[in-house]
Amino acid sequence: MAEIEGYNLPDELFYHKEHMWVRKEGDVIRVGLNDFSQKLSGELSFIELPETSSEAQADEVIGSYETGKWMGKIYSPVAGEIVETNSELEDDPSLVNSDPYEAGWIFTMKPADSAEVDALMHGEAAATWLKTEIAKHAK
Repeated sequence: MAEIEGYNLPDELFYHKEHMWVRKEGDVIRVGLNDFSQKLSGELSFIELPETSSEAQADEVIGSYETGKWMGKIYSPVAGEIVETNSELEDDPSLVNSDPYEAGWIFTMKPADSAEVDALMHGEAAATWLKTEIAKHAK
């Protein structure tokens, strides 16, 4: 796992420009909020999950979350159908903070086109992007 200026960035994941991470799991993807975004936001106190069985377009706002600092948006990283949401977050949204890449996952979806997933940022491109985001928002 890469660590960029104190923020975890797992190598095997893909990243969307709105700070969503994506893990391929067969014909579905698991999606969550990346470490940088959850640390910048602060502890989540409420989350509105996307609707299961609904269709989403790439870059579409499909949910939201609240912290003591602000309201954030949950984006669909690619076009597809929402398959499942992490219902544990309704009782404990702070799982996104304590374990953003495992227990704090937000939803799974079946992408309309797997090539969209492959087009997301990955590896060195994701690390370069995160460094730019840190310089813009965290300093």
